[in-house]
Amino acid sequence: MRAMNPSQIIVLATPVFLLLIALEVAWDWRTRRGSYGLADAVSSLSLGILSQISAVFTRLLRIGLYTAVAESLSLVPAEAAQAFWTSGYGWLLALLFYDFCYYWHHRLGHEVAVLWAAHVVHHQSEHYNLTTALRQTSTGALLGWVFYVPMALAGVPPLVFGVVALIDLLYQFWVHTEHVPRLGWFDRWFCSPSNHRVHHAVNDRYLDRNYGGILMVWDRLFGSFCEEDPREPCVYGTRAPLKSWDPLWANAEVYAALARDAWHARRWSDKLRVWLKPPGWRPADVAARFPKPAFELARPRRQAQPLAPRVAALVVLQFAALLVGALLFLWHAETLPVADALAVFAALTAGLWATGALAQGRIQALEMLGIDTAALATVSSALGWNELHLVTKPAVMLIALFFVARFEHFAPASGPKPLEINETGRRWLLLALVASLAGDMALMLPGHFIVGLGCFLLAHGAYLMLLSRDAPWFASRVALFATLAVGTAGFAVLGLGGLPQGLRVPVAVYVMVIALMTAQALGRARWLGSRAAWTVALGACCFMASDALLAFNRFVSPVPAAQLWVLATYYAAQGLIVGGWVRGAAAAAERPPRDADTLSSS
Repeated sequence: MRAMNPSQIIVLATPVFLLLIALEVAWDWRTRRGSYGLADAVSSLSLGILSQISAVFTRLLRIGLYTAVAESLSLVPAEAAQAFWTSGYGWLLALLFYDFCYYWHHRLGHEVAVLWAAHVVHHQSEHYNLTTALRQTSTGALLGWVFYVPMALAGVPPLVFGVVALIDLLYQFWVHTEHVPRLGWFDRWFCSPSNHRVHHAVNDRYLDRNYGGILMVWDRLFGSFCEEDPREPCVYGTRAPLKSWDPLWANAEVYAALARDAWHARRWSDKLRVWLKPPGWRPADVAARFPKPAFELARPRRQAQPLAPRVAALVVLQFAALLVGALLFLWHAETLPVADALAVFAALTAGLWATGALAQGRIQALEMLGIDTAALATVSSALGWNELHLVTKPAVMLIALFFVARFEHFAPASGPKPLEINETGRRWLLLALVASLAGDMALMLPGHFIVGLGCFLLAHGAYLMLLSRDAPWFASRVALFATLAVGTAGFAVLGLGGLPQGLRVPVAVYVMVIALMTAQALGRARWLGSRAAWTVALGACCFMASDALLAFNRFVSPVPAAQLWVLATYYAAQGLIVGGWVRGAAAAAERPPRDADTLSSS
């Protein structure tokens, strides 16, 4: 019988996690302690899902490198190491060895900025409950493996290493609660709820304490232990609050901040020190030019705005569906080809992002449905689920059409007057989406490539007209020359790669039109300078990328996981253009007229 992998063990443990969370929620409701917030809990669990599904790909880095070191650099002969570490006392010693290495991994994760950038995800929640335990990073494997090299050098077999690592991780689940009081002698020796509450606190006296995973012995030995004081309640979170339910941004925010500081630092030594100094350290010149507010413990911390009942219901339903999908993926991940696993991972990640965006109020419910449907269309194409693909691919454009036709309902005005949107612009956008829908249908039918090409040519022409209504034609000559140059180079590659003679003229026309559309979008973004306009421009660039991938795969050389890349960039393009234009139009309808706006009536 084949042994279960760590992902499958997590799948089997998930019902236990959920049951204990449900019991804690019930007790929290009864005691009125307020340890839970719905959006926060879903965010933490979403980050847990993202961490586990990304681990399918990073396991090679974590276990593969460990195995390579153990097999090639072990200081103990293989047979002797196997016999020792698989004995009863060997397993116990391996667990202690791992917990010691984990202590230093955890401690330096708080003391070195680049390591904190990975670990910060676990600390971002300003609540402290069992869902916080599952709030894990997706980037920790990049550097975390280094701390366990001593175990590999000591000959600890990879299987033993994997098992004790899982035991150490699972043990830490129960300590993430405010509902278990201090436990007397147990607190002195072991990681307990009281000790770990201190670890998650941002109070001055508690900051960066109690790193042990199972044992507190290491903290007592190395001077990092601190007892919880009932006179000073723990305040949770980080000293630079996340203020977002976006799981991707939660993983990237500190890396982005470090990269910005490194970019702005004048001295090359400071550009490096930004990553290696303790979190919060900034070069003097950067801190002077880009000051940040001082930390204040007394300020209101939690994002207390509750979700509207309808939004809360949608968030819970969406999360439940994603959880089921993630568990199925984790159970079967090792048997899937890498390309198929990547497609499922991308679809689940898109759904998790959409869940957080809906909770944050960044997108509307219909947009979330569109993202979900686009993800299903992409993964069904990549995995060959033809029946599902035949339904979901046209459904994406139908949802987009309905959203654009009724978007005043989904993006209401902030003032007392209803939005008055330029109807001509809406008609051009609807025409582009109808043509895209027709193109999608044509490309799903064998022998209709020319029909599909013509439909998308019409779509890009409609987008071009849409984007010329509130900005001059080709406001950026640099963008115009750049996109035409890229288009010309791409067409040349197709010609050399085997583009049929009969298709060269229509494909050349198509390439020119999409290059002009992208140039207009970039020039418009520079002219208007708004975030919405730049979102549309990014969508236009994604369109060029999608079409280039499609053509290269069809006429030059097969692209690995082509359906994934083509459809992912295609739906990103449509979503960015529609979402950017809708929000830009809504903002334009509410602001006073500007000179640039007069172009829309010409």
